[in-house]
Amino acid sequence: MPRLATPLTESQIRALEPRATRYCVADGNGLVIEVMTTGTKVWRFRYTLNGRRQPLATIGDFRMISLRVARAKAQKYAALVEQGISPVATARRDRGAESKADVLREAAELYVASALAGKSDEYRRTTRRALDKDVLPALGNKPIGAVTADDIVAICERIKRRGSPKMALHTRNVVKRLYAYLIARQLATSNPAEVVPARSIATFDSRTRVLSGAEIGVTLRTIDTSNIRRPLKLALHLLVLTMARKSDLIESTWAEFDLDQARWTIPAARLKAREDRVISLPRQAVGLLRELQRARNSERFLFPSVRGDDRPIAKSTLNQAVKALGLDVEHFVLHDFRRTASTHLRELEQQSGVGSDLTTQQEAAADATPQRHMLQSWADFVDSQIDVARQAANGMA
Repeated sequence: MPRLATPLTESQIRALEPRATRYCVADGNGLVIEVMTTGTKVWRFRYTLNGRRQPLATIGDFRMISLRVARAKAQKYAALVEQGISPVATARRDRGAESKADVLREAAELYVASALAGKSDEYRRTTRRALDKDVLPALGNKPIGAVTADDIVAICERIKRRGSPKMALHTRNVVKRLYAYLIARQLATSNPAEVVPARSIATFDSRTRVLSGAEIGVTLRTIDTSNIRRPLKLALHLLVLTMARKSDLIESTWAEFDLDQARWTIPAARLKAREDRVISLPRQAVGLLRELQRARNSERFLFPSVRGDDRPIAKSTLNQAVKALGLDVEHFVLHDFRRTASTHLRELEQQSGVGSDLTTQQEAAADATPQRHMLQSWADFVDSQIDVARQAANGMA
C-alpha cells in the first residue's frame, strides 16, 4: 500500500521551487509531483506490482493537468494495479489526450476543474455560461497564445448588440481571470483581456447602481453559502433588511435594540443629528439579531472586533469580506444595498399607496404601522429573491 501523505493544495504545488536535483513530493495514494531542476512539475504515479517497486508512471505536466484530475487518474491506475495490471500503457494513452491542452477549449476545462473548485455553485455556473455561450464557440479551437485583444473586443461587441452590456463586461472579466490562471501555470505569457479597458465595454454610474431582484438573491445566497464568519454574514444581510448605513450598523450597541418591540433606536449623538432615528425591524431582521444575541461575545457591540478589545469591527471589514467572495455582480459596492433597497421600496410604496420615504424619514413610534408594514414587505421580497436563487442553483428553477 502507498504510504500516507498529507494532501497537497494547488497553491502549495505552485510554490514548489526547483533544487540542484529533481525531487518528489507526495500527495497520497501513490500520486506524487516531481519538481525538475528546470522548474517543470510533472505528476507521477508510484506503485508496487507483484511485490516489486516499479518505475514511476508519468501522468503528465502540472501545467496541463489539475490536482483534481491527477488524483482521479492516480485512483484509476491504482485500480489497475490491484488487478495485477501495469498502468503504464493506460497512462501513455491518457497523456496523448492531455496534449491538446494548448487550445483554449482544453485550457478552459482545466481552469474550471481546478481554479473554480472552491467557488460557489452560482459563481461556477455563471462562469461556465459565459465560456460556453460566447467565448468557446468563437475561440475554443484557437491556440492559447493566438487569442488577441481584438478577439475579446469582437466577442464583447456581439454580446452588446444583443442588448447586454453588463454580460459583455462579465464575459471580458471571465476571460481575464482565465488567462491570469493560465499565466500562473505557465501556459500563457500574456493576458489579451487585460488590455481591453472595462469602460470601453460598459460603464455604470456608481451613484445610480441598483441591484435587480435576481442580483439581490444571488448576492445574499452567495454570502450565506460562503466560508466567511457567521457574524459578518448576518451583518451583510441586516444591511439589506434595515437599509442602515454601514457605519451605523457595525458601530451599533445592544442597548439600542428592543427586540421584543422589533425596534432599533440609533441615538442622535451617534448620528450627530438633532433627533434619534427609530427603525422598525421586520421579523427576519429580529431573527438574525436574536441569533447574534445568543452567540454574542461582547456586552456592548453587536459586531465586536476579533482582537478581543471593547470596540467594533473595522469599517473596512465588511468590504474585505465581500471582496474575498468574488461576487459575480458587476460594479457592486456595499453602499448599493442601501440604494437598492430604497429603489425597490419606492416601487412597493407605489403598489400599496403608502407614500412615505422610509429611507430618510425619522420614524415616530406613534406612527410606525405603515413603515413597519412596508419594511416587512421589503424583507419578504428579499426572502423571495433568495429562494429563487437557491432553486436556480439547485436546478429547480
